Amino acid sequence: MEENQRRESAGAPSPPPFRQSPSWHGAPNLRPSRVPYRRLSEDADVLVPRPSILLPQLQDKEKKFFELVASGDVVSTKEYLEANPDLNINCTNFQGVTALLIAVQSHAEPMVEFLLTQPGIDIGDCVLHAVKDNQPNILVQLLDKLNETAPSLEFVGVTHSSDFPDYVTPLILAAQCGHYEIIKMLIERGHTISKPHPPTCRCSDCRVQLEHDDLLHAESLKLNLYRAVCNPAYICYSTHDPILASFHLSQELKECSFFVPEFRLAYAELAEEISNFAVDLIGCCRSTNEMELILSQSAGMKSAKLFVFPRLVLAMDTKQKAFVAHPNTQQIVEAAWCGDWHEYKIKPFTMKLLCPILRIFLLPVITLMNLITPNHPMMRHWNIPLNKMISHIAAYIVFLILIFLESNIDKTGQKRQPPDSGLEPVIMVFVAGNVWNVVRMLILEGPTRFFRKLWNWHAVINNCLFILTFLFWLASYFDAVHNDQVDLERKYWHQLDPLLIAEGCFAIATIMSFFRLIFFCRLNYYMGPLQISLGKMCADLAKYIIVFTIVILSFSAGLCRFYQPYDGMIQVDNDIKTQQVSSFINFSTTLKTFFWAIFCMSPLESANVVIENLPGDTPTSTIINTHEFTEAVGYIAFALFEVLIVIMILNMLIATMSATFQRVIDNLDVEWTFGKTDFYIEYMLQSTTPSPLNLIPTPGGISNFMELLQGPKPTAGNAEFKQACCQKKTAASTPSNNATATDKKMAELEYPALMTLLVQRYFREKDTAVAAASEMDILRQEIHELKVLLNNIIEEK
Repeated sequence: MEENQRRESAGAPSPPPFRQSPSWHGAPNLRPSRVPYRRLSEDADVLVPRPSILLPQLQDKEKKFFELVASGDVVSTKEYLEANPDLNINCTNFQGVTALLIAVQSHAEPMVEFLLTQPGIDIGDCVLHAVKDNQPNILVQLLDKLNETAPSLEFVGVTHSSDFPDYVTPLILAAQCGHYEIIKMLIERGHTISKPHPPTCRCSDCRVQLEHDDLLHAESLKLNLYRAVCNPAYICYSTHDPILASFHLSQELKECSFFVPEFRLAYAELAEEISNFAVDLIGCCRSTNEMELILSQSAGMKSAKLFVFPRLVLAMDTKQKAFVAHPNTQQIVEAAWCGDWHEYKIKPFTMKLLCPILRIFLLPVITLMNLITPNHPMMRHWNIPLNKMISHIAAYIVFLILIFLESNIDKTGQKRQPPDSGLEPVIMVFVAGNVWNVVRMLILEGPTRFFRKLWNWHAVINNCLFILTFLFWLASYFDAVHNDQVDLERKYWHQLDPLLIAEGCFAIATIMSFFRLIFFCRLNYYMGPLQISLGKMCADLAKYIIVFTIVILSFSAGLCRFYQPYDGMIQVDNDIKTQQVSSFINFSTTLKTFFWAIFCMSPLESANVVIENLPGDTPTSTIINTHEFTEAVGYIAFALFEVLIVIMILNMLIATMSATFQRVIDNLDVEWTFGKTDFYIEYMLQSTTPSPLNLIPTPGGISNFMELLQGPKPTAGNAEFKQACCQKKTAASTPSNNATATDKKMAELEYPALMTLLVQRYFREKDTAVAAASEMDILRQEIHELKVLLNNIIEEK
């Protein structure tokens, strides 16, 4: 109607009414209009489309007002407003920008101050723009104005903003931008950020949010909250231990990337950024004392008193590989590892290989001195982790020799009784020492951390197999005594005879014992990455085993009894006998056939159908029958299995392993250093005397065990930590054995002061880098303008 009125006022004829023809299917009771369609005349006005998106437009007065505000002339703006009292001071252009926002973005503090004095001024999202542009003075003016209107408005976001979501508060935005001064000012004014709950939390609030809140809104809010609380500026102001906060936040973000796959990339990038912040902080350390003070912090670690460097162990547990592999960290770790044995690094490789063999003859001396004179300087030398490793390798070599000799005993005339070569008691003592070592490490590290390592699972299973061997040896001995069947030949033994089970367990245990030699390869720069790649490839293989299992079960379920009627049939053709292969006659043989087909080791005749000869017309003649359809189904299924498994899935597995190996090689220094550090930490906890000499009680072991039973103490000092500090005393100045409680308190007070220095250095380096980048941008812009000017001059000539 409005359109028609405008046309009538302009003298134009009104358009004819538009008649909509109803659909026959949508409205069956309606009839089409009998008025025929007519063609519009050429001079008829064309219908003007009405836009579906309506944006505000500035009038001429409002445009002039915007120009005055942009110029920053407060006097002219004031005179213009007095001359136009009916002007809407909150008018917006098509982008939703107000005059106050123009003043804020222009950094015109006097203009902002003047506009805020005008009655009815609407601040809108100007507070967030002031935060984004890092304008603390303007922000204070805006917040004070909001407090005059309603004190609670400054703590919440803006509902209708074209630039910011409604859940973005000033403090969240300041934390995301990393404006330290604004963060400090907002927190002092009472602003807070509610840290999001971990992804595994299922408290009452989280349940309500999952059931009633908008999913996209909730996940976006959570991601923005994490971006705020993970900013280095916010962390530095909100916590006294930024490195510990970085570790915990990085771990939470990794969990979020797993539980929220839709935002996996965003969470993974945020986790990497927060991890790099901790790395940048330790990169600002300038002395060994500073790094040792950081690594010796026990906050966030359970049973921290057992470790020489609790913060390093926490970094290992949270997979902070870049932090662990940083040169500053590695220098401290290497100093603690080598202790006062500086000559070991310059020894030839052959001499390093001979050290464990030579140490075999010194083990009794080391054990004796550890019992009699545990505080002797030589014992301190043998207590360093490097010497512990050499001693343990030496004892392990002896153990491998013993089990090798035991497994290679001639069994030609063996009777039905346990072996009696004389090595069995010695092997049992060694195994007892290994079991005690596993139990000791389990108590020290705790079950969670102990069973997180696959090599510890290897040790547990290996020792269990040896214990089962000894138990079945004992069962075999009692069986031989009570049943008097010692001279019974092996071919008459039961399939589950105790001696047979003992031999099988001992064989597998021996394989696993020799396989443990790979564990020591991680110390070598060339063999270490191979060992790490092997472990990661085992994880890849475990994933593909699921696919292999599904495919094999699928084909086995269909063909398990397919050839059963033909089992045992023999066909004779010209004196050539052909027997049916027992491939698909039952479930077990079908599984076996398909498993070996993965390695192309199943017979080619597995899918053949062999039918025995039928009687012919005469007694001497026979008829050879064929079931071609059944054989075709078997061949097609077998061929499809080979193509699917061998050509596709097996090659995918090889490609995945190649990618894993390449990923390790591309990040060689970090991956290998991280694995090597894990090895170092383990031997920092090991006992000085290896198995089986560790079964002998020593004064140091008894005192440490008593301290362990007493539980953790509130102080950071302990015997293990003091001993480790004494071992690396020559490498760096550390607290001595006679450190007093006052020294410990001083060390606790030094850490906040050190964090203050590191944060100052971090922000100074960051500002320098930003300034250099801005100068480069300015230089590029000037070069570009110079090129344009030269081109214009050349064109004019």
